[in-house]
Amino acid sequence: MLQQVMTEPGKIVFRVVDKPEPKNGEVLIKIMRIGVCGSDIHVYHGKHPFTKYPVTQGHEVSGEIVELGEGVEGFAVGQKVTIEPQVVCGECYPCRHGKYNLCEKLKVMGFQTIGTASEYFAVDARKVTPLPDNMTFDEGAMIEPLAVTIHAAKRFPKIQGAKVAILGSGPIGILLAQSCKALGAAQVMITDVSDYRLELAKECGVDFAVNTGQKDFGEALVENFGSDKADVIYDCAGNDITMGQAIRYARKGSTIVLVAVYAQMANVDLAVLNDHELLLDTSMMYRHEDYVEAIRLTGERKIRLEPLMSKHFVFQDYLKAYKYIDENKEETMKVLIDVNL
Repeated sequence: MLQQVMTEPGKIVFRVVDKPEPKNGEVLIKIMRIGVCGSDIHVYHGKHPFTKYPVTQGHEVSGEIVELGEGVEGFAVGQKVTIEPQVVCGECYPCRHGKYNLCEKLKVMGFQTIGTASEYFAVDARKVTPLPDNMTFDEGAMIEPLAVTIHAAKRFPKIQGAKVAILGSGPIGILLAQSCKALGAAQVMITDVSDYRLELAKECGVDFAVNTGQKDFGEALVENFGSDKADVIYDCAGNDITMGQAIRYARKGSTIVLVAVYAQMANVDLAVLNDHELLLDTSMMYRHEDYVEAIRLTGERKIRLEPLMSKHFVFQDYLKAYKYIDENKEETMKVLIDVNL
């Protein structure tokens, strides 16, 4: 079979390797779709701090079971599935207390261990989640990023009936806006400096879309939510400007959740954070229940994934996909790799 390998930043080769055989407790999956995310782009540019080369990528994935290893129950050949790409130790304090997404030795497929970018992939059945028969492989490959935003939305326990502000209208920001609405948020406002992305967010159901290059974030909060402003602000951009906006304009005593990964050391006003008794929370990946919720809400059509699918590339054009993203940053949301056509 063919397997993708990024040998160094900006260079991808395909090598022919033996098709794996599922071991005890594993399933063999015919990979159908792989999504490209922002972290993959960091690897492509050599800017991911926790990835070494060579590396086989791929962690947003959907496929079809073609073989069951010995001892596997609850799955069937021909079943549509996705994979949860976390590799955890199962022994540290977070793992022992159900928070394995915070494993002290966490590795992620496609970054610190081999990813799914192959025609076939053998994996521990415990990391496999079934997809409904009526879900497309495209949608299945987007369950992973959607689970990120389901987990993030639930970091604010009072999301039902809440007024929510989201900074950053990229794929995660728009998925988070939909997740908050699906989980019962009363109103959602999203911001960006790209009118294209804001229009896409409105297509996906946000109540207010604000270009902060043209309108002050603080004024927009009051204009859209009233003097009480937002109950929670999510930062999906992850830079000093957006975090600064969140801290400066958040209602005193309210919550800020950092969802994005900061690209550099932060320089933000912790004095105001302290003076306003703001709760600064964070969100890290997901757990199995977030996958289940993401699949359920997509199946119920409470979340729309198709508007975020920007373009498809065949497996051997993996490098072209990265170049396309670099050349079309503003208008690219989710690029999908078609592995087995």
